[in-house]
Amino acid sequence: MSKTGRLTTHVLDTALGKPAAGLRIDLYRLDGGERQLIRTVRTNSDGRVDDPLAEGAEFAAGHYELVFHAGDYLRAVGASLSEPAFLDLIPLRFGIADAASHYHVPLLLSPYGYSTYRGS
Repeated sequence: MSKTGRLTTHVLDTALGKPAAGLRIDLYRLDGGERQLIRTVRTNSDGRVDDPLAEGAEFAAGHYELVFHAGDYLRAVGASLSEPAFLDLIPLRFGIADAASHYHVPLLLSPYGYSTYRGS
């Protein structure tokens, strides 16, 4: 069986202590100065995306960007936000060195802060 790489994510709302359901995420591949949209998805009730964001032929070594639409999500769950919101769009740029590996890029989110890491 051949091993193929893939990109996954999940989002946890640390202010509410639960998964961030319904949060929009855009995935871009970066090539020089160009950004190519690969896919737009929404998180499920577990804060995850049902399928990998990228895998197989569309998952190659290179630079990528995930854009998390945090402001829309936070407004939808009733968070008290300033206008403009402190966090609206959260872009995460990262590199894929080994396209045969699993890259998991989660986001821990609150109205005034976030963190990320390479998960498993």
